[in-house]
Amino acid sequence: MKQLKNREHESYQQYLYNKAHGYILTPDALRQICSANNNDPEQIGRQILEVMHRLDRERIIHMTSDRHEHYVIRTLRDGETALLKDFLYEAIFVPEGTEPPERNIVEKPELRVYTDDFGIRRGDNCLVADFCGKIVGAVWTRIMNDYGHIDDETPSFAISLHKEYRGHGIGSQMMVKMLELLRCQGYRRASLAVQKANYALKMYKKVGFRAFDENDQEYIMVCDLQESDR
Repeated sequence: MKQLKNREHESYQQYLYNKAHGYILTPDALRQICSANNNDPEQIGRQILEVMHRLDRERIIHMTSDRHEHYVIRTLRDGETALLKDFLYEAIFVPEGTEPPERNIVEKPELRVYTDDFGIRRGDNCLVADFCGKIVGAVWTRIMNDYGHIDDETPSFAISLHKEYRGHGIGSQMMVKMLELLRCQGYRRASLAVQKANYALKMYKKVGFRAFDENDQEYIMVCDLQESDR
């Protein structure tokens, strides 16, 4: 049997996902749409446009990790933004031997900038890692006055994975896909802040971030997105 290349495999998995979720209008699907709308052309057209709108909003990329079966990296859906507070808490770096903070720390003003009214501002993007309906990680960007802020045209990154899913390349894949999305949207660069002792520093360098500024504890890092900036 012919071995599929990675890109071919991803395309095939995306086809299967889209078909299972009604994003591909097969003859049977079209018949169901027509029947459900009493063969009314206006209602049929409206439903097809809704399907196209969903497909445009939900970017779906299929990956495979070494430890787990197929997982999906997709855009955050309506109704899922409340999850960002949970992932923001998971993203807080806790040095070894230090007690983690209380969960209500995410309600502090300096952290609420990452989540308040997410999805309504320019630069708001979020991708999640989805294992059969279980969201185990999120990467999101926003133009905000956070720890990684460098200017009002550059989106800042936040990323988090549940502990049991770390160390298997999932975070790197989410970062790469988000950088691709920002590049397509025309942003020139992206930024983030990371503590120097954070193990994630190596991942950020691997996907293209470089040190831009620093203090005693943190690096401000930047990734150039356009060819002219590299």
